Amino acid sequence: MRRLFGSVRAQATLGATLVVAVALVAAGAAVLLSLRSNLIGEAGTQAEQSARAVASELAAGTPYDKLSGLDGDDGPVQVLDERKRLVAASEDLQEISGTDSDQVKPQPPAAPRADDDDDHEEAALEPGEIAGESVFSNGSATIDGEAEDYRFAAVEVETQDRGTLKVYAGSPLAAEHGAVRTALTVMLIGFPLLLGVVAGVTWLVTRRALRPVEGIRSEMAAITHSEDLARRVPEPDTHDEIARLASTTNETLAALETSVERQRRFVADASHELRSPIASLRTQLEVAAAHPELLDLDGAVEDTVRLQRLAADLLLLARLDAGERLGDARVDLAAMAWEEAEGRTGVTVDAEPVEVAGSRGQLGRVLANLLDNAQRHARSAVTVSVRRESDRAVVGVADDGDGVPETDRERIFERFVRLDAARSRDDGGAGLGLAIARDVAVRHGGTLTAGQGPAGGALFELRLPLA
Repeated sequence: MRRLFGSVRAQATLGATLVVAVALVAAGAAVLLSLRSNLIGEAGTQAEQSARAVASELAAGTPYDKLSGLDGDDGPVQVLDERKRLVAASEDLQEISGTDSDQVKPQPPAAPRADDDDDHEEAALEPGEIAGESVFSNGSATIDGEAEDYRFAAVEVETQDRGTLKVYAGSPLAAEHGAVRTALTVMLIGFPLLLGVVAGVTWLVTRRALRPVEGIRSEMAAITHSEDLARRVPEPDTHDEIARLASTTNETLAALETSVERQRRFVADASHELRSPIASLRTQLEVAAAHPELLDLDGAVEDTVRLQRLAADLLLLARLDAGERLGDARVDLAAMAWEEAEGRTGVTVDAEPVEVAGSRGQLGRVLANLLDNAQRHARSAVTVSVRRESDRAVVGVADDGDGVPETDRERIFERFVRLDAARSRDDGGAGLGLAIARDVAVRHGGTLTAGQGPAGGALFELRLPLA
């Protein structure tokens, strides 16, 4: 049960059913109240018509026993005098409630009181006049043994010789009760059926809508089990959120596959690059152990230094890939350019003071790698420039060598890539310097691009946001 209601489909079905149920209950209550109000209003109108008909006869002087509305066919009728004594009533009236008197048998007319003339003079109505407003009430009456609920209307009439009389006439509420009961029965039967239809339709529609999600889930489970990142989840032909989820999932899988493949190549290339200096160093040490006079000390030191630099590059790349936190220090690129160029042959600097925020050590490593690369390929001269362009600091490193072919200007930033396959590994690096430089630039919110310099050689431009 817990697993069932833990599904999105069950929750959507339950939520839709509850919303429709609340709406149906509110609508049903409104319909019942409106129906009851309308039917009670119609009953009140009929009762008022009957009361005014009797009042018209009384205003015309019709005797009590000649009133046409006392036959009981249209409902109970009572006529009360000023003292609330019953002076006329419907035939066969046995019980009544909801009026000013519960009497059912008319009483003889009372003797006139001394103040009757004064009361007549102070009456609000003129003789023969019927009150314009009616007073309504609910009650019950029993006529000829049949008890029913009624809507009563009370109308006052001023007569010539009988004073002010009040006429009560009732209209049965049986139709109102029957209509309300019928409507309530229909709702009690129809609403559960309608809710069942809503729940079933919602369940089916949600199942159909979530079917691609199940496909995505099962494919992701298969990918996890097989560890085959080349597989992709199915993308539905719709243009809804699920289709976008599948597309985003495939993009994530593609990026993950690229990252894993990159890591695999990195490990393979790193193993290959480390194997050469280690094997060379081991050979020299083994020869030295057997023949001390043949020890190539300079070569051993050179291989050790190369191995140390390669290990440092690999560690830096590992820290960059792990998302090492950048510093927020202010770095003067002009001062850094002069510092890195110091002691290098054929390097000139043209720099204006420009500050950026970041890691001084990593930015210094970028500039050092660019200078090492430029000096390795320059014929005689390397130029370093630092300038400000809008909201960016631009560092340019240009040489007068052969340059970089346009088709290779992006590939050289890949790890362990060396364009000159014929050169020796002693003269060339491991192919990590430019890759490290671009990674550091990107992590500092900048870019590193390769182009053609003024002297025809390569031009590397580092662009960083100003501090």
